[in-house]
Amino acid sequence: MALPPAVSDFSGEDSKFCVVLGAQWGDEGKGKLVDILAQGVQLCARFNGGANAGHTLLVDSKKYAFHLLPCGMINRACKNLIGNGVVVHVPTLMKELDALKEFDAQAIERVFISTRAHILFDSHQIIDGILEAEQGANSIGTTKRGIGPCYSSKAIRNGLRFGDLLHFDEFERKLRELIAWSQKRFGEPREKDSPAQLQLRQALREYNTKYAFDPENGAKGGVSSVDEEIARYKQFSEMLRTQIVDSVTLIHQDISLGCKVLVEGANAALLDIDFGTYPFVTSSNTTIGSVCTGLGVPPRKIDTVIGVVKAYTTRVGHGPFPTELQNENQNLDDYLETYIGPEMQVERKGHSKGAYALKPGDKIRVGEMLQEVGQEYGTTTGRRRRCGWLDIALVKYSAMVNGFDSINITKLDVLTGLKQIRIAIAYRNRQMTEVRLPGGYFPSHLDDLKEVVCEYETMEGWSEDISKCTSWRQLPANAKKYVLRIQELLSIPVSWVGVGPDRSSMLKVQVPIVRPDGSVPSSPYLGSPPTPSTRPNIAQFPAPLHLDGH
Repeated sequence: MALPPAVSDFSGEDSKFCVVLGAQWGDEGKGKLVDILAQGVQLCARFNGGANAGHTLLVDSKKYAFHLLPCGMINRACKNLIGNGVVVHVPTLMKELDALKEFDAQAIERVFISTRAHILFDSHQIIDGILEAEQGANSIGTTKRGIGPCYSSKAIRNGLRFGDLLHFDEFERKLRELIAWSQKRFGEPREKDSPAQLQLRQALREYNTKYAFDPENGAKGGVSSVDEEIARYKQFSEMLRTQIVDSVTLIHQDISLGCKVLVEGANAALLDIDFGTYPFVTSSNTTIGSVCTGLGVPPRKIDTVIGVVKAYTTRVGHGPFPTELQNENQNLDDYLETYIGPEMQVERKGHSKGAYALKPGDKIRVGEMLQEVGQEYGTTTGRRRRCGWLDIALVKYSAMVNGFDSINITKLDVLTGLKQIRIAIAYRNRQMTEVRLPGGYFPSHLDDLKEVVCEYETMEGWSEDISKCTSWRQLPANAKKYVLRIQELLSIPVSWVGVGPDRSSMLKVQVPIVRPDGSVPSSPYLGSPPTPSTRPNIAQFPAPLHLDGH
């Protein structure tokens, strides 16, 4: 944000309109902070993406996995809104609501869906699989949840929205037209089709999505005909009729009544379709501007933006990764470090090497340790995440785009036991390593990103188990130093630190940033915003740097 919010701190607890966003490539653990903050708000909202995102919450030793529902569903006193910027696969939504019945039998009454939100159909998922297979070795590694094809339908204006469900005769006609259009363009076999593509095209031609999702048993959901799809959505329209609302009116009414609003982002900054590592991105805008367009609220209503940063870096799928240590297949050389933490063993179901064991004095592969101790497997895909050191240059870029007021560092406990920990503090160009690239600069072209080399800083690790810590003061000195060094490098206060999977494992932090000269800035940034009398003239600035492809 341009100016610091007028709240007593930057934790989000006193905010009237707080936004929580991922600052890296997703999977930062946003859900836990959203869950905590949702306990004190009246409305929790989603503004982008679809079921390609996922939060796993551990509350009272019970796991809840959300792909579409906002995390405020865990607060029985909280309304939840799926905004116009979200694409919704209704069978998935209903499955999530059904899983909540034991927790709250009336859960469906607390979720509201924008009339302007687009519906994601099984046909979108089939098309996603066909297009991904067409790419072959150049595939971008999508979740095949139909997100891209649904946003494409939105862009070319043949999509259906939840408001259409309220006019079902018209909905049926439009859906039949959409399916016929999809069959005409994607259903016919092509000369170079793989067996998987032929199977998906056949499923689309016949509109047998059971066959598409599970060719052998048809047991993974779906329908066997267009008529069955129409009947299914007729039932959905009756179940959801009272929950489909004009979301712009709803959210502005709540704001005018003084309700506290919490907004959770899906995916993260480096997956943004404009600002991410294109084309290895999602199909929506995941950054702060999309909060306004995905919910229908003006920027000035937002008073706090919190960026969630994992204590190291992970990503799923393909694309350059400057600090990568280990990949999905665990066949990179990795970085070796001495383990000094407590002896432990992590079960790995189905892994060829069995359980993952750590003993003091062992030389370990750091990337592999992050994957196994951090349980870095996707909530949505189940795929092993690629892991690497924390990348400050990347987070600075994310902070510039989003205007973070504070940072939530997650999974600090996963680093326990590393004798030394590295942080990538800056980028340099491989061909000109003596020159640092500007702070916050992140290459827009993949070829330029591949030429980046990282400048690392090494910090001493800690041996103590921190997963049972319940306050900032209880953390070992070196764990605190690591957190405060991140705060110093970013010039943004750290408001929360996560040290374990449970809600109680999120520790609140209120340690001011200290400049190198010992002074403390009056805002969360290195200095207060310039006043009119001190604002520099534009002529004082150097010419812009042209770094991409030059």
